[in-house]
Amino acid sequence: MYGLEMVRGLLVTLKNFTKKPFTTQYPEERVKQHPRFRGEEFAWYEERCTGCASCAKYCPLGIIKIVTSVSGSAPQQGDKYRLEVFDIDIGRCMFCGLCVEACPYDALFMGSGFERGRYARNDLVIPIDELRQAEKRPSTWFRPQLEDGGYNPQQGRPLDWREVGRESWRWHQQEKAGMRLASSSEPAES
Repeated sequence: MYGLEMVRGLLVTLKNFTKKPFTTQYPEERVKQHPRFRGEEFAWYEERCTGCASCAKYCPLGIIKIVTSVSGSAPQQGDKYRLEVFDIDIGRCMFCGLCVEACPYDALFMGSGFERGRYARNDLVIPIDELRQAEKRPSTWFRPQLEDGGYNPQQGRPLDWREVGRESWRWHQQEKAGMRLASSSEPAES
């Protein structure tokens, strides 16, 4: 019946008319963000990155540009590459997270920020220097080790590269694709 559906629609309107509005006055007030939110500020840990370019290969839009050269420390043993360019164009990014899933060394994480509006598209490219200096607050999306530990990127402290991997950092201490990482407390084995 035509009149019955119209009454149902008006009842929905009246029901919502009596509820208190839940509008937030952004930027003074902020809505609580979930720790798994995938935002624009990528967290990249250079100490974990080998330059394998898996993230760039798996990106469906091709927004990650990586230029590497052989570092020359151990070429026969599968050397870690020297990264010359590691740029992410977030103006074209759809935040699918496939680059994060593809990283075998837990070097790339989605961030938790969303306020990176710019007037020019060229300003939306995150260069390697900005990734190096950025505060590391990774999202817990696709990282159960962070979620199990109760880490919250909005309220927690920035994380060091030793705290973000699925394996303990001691696995990386001896060898990681030919690269040696020696800690100050324990000497690396030869």
